[in-house]
Amino acid sequence: MSKAKITNARRKRSVRLKLRRSGGGRPRLSVFRSSKHIYAQVIDDLKGETLASASSLEKSMRDGGKTGADIDAAKAVGKLLAERAAEKGVKEVVFDRGSYLYHGRVKALADAARESGLSF
Repeated sequence: MSKAKITNARRKRSVRLKLRRSGGGRPRLSVFRSSKHIYAQVIDDLKGETLASASSLEKSMRDGGKTGADIDAAKAVGKLLAERAAEKGVKEVVFDRGSYLYHGRVKALADAARESGLSF
């Protein structure tokens, strides 16, 4: 493994562990961004289960004509995730951006989730 990959993995692990310690029992909204799509899920770390998830790969997203590599798709994923989390009774989460900067698609997803009812 290259030194850059090791450093990135350590940073992701550090962020994740810090969120688990300071979360106060709140579920974690985890974001994964690839070059073509964006994925998000609400995870309950105490039980070790996923409560809600959404991605730009879903059929409802493709039917809407949105690709996964732009800000509009990230906003749609954030809105869909917030709706699914609300169905499960989740209102407050801790935002886990992983090693990604809070900018662009990650920020758009977070803002859309906030506007749709999630608080973090």
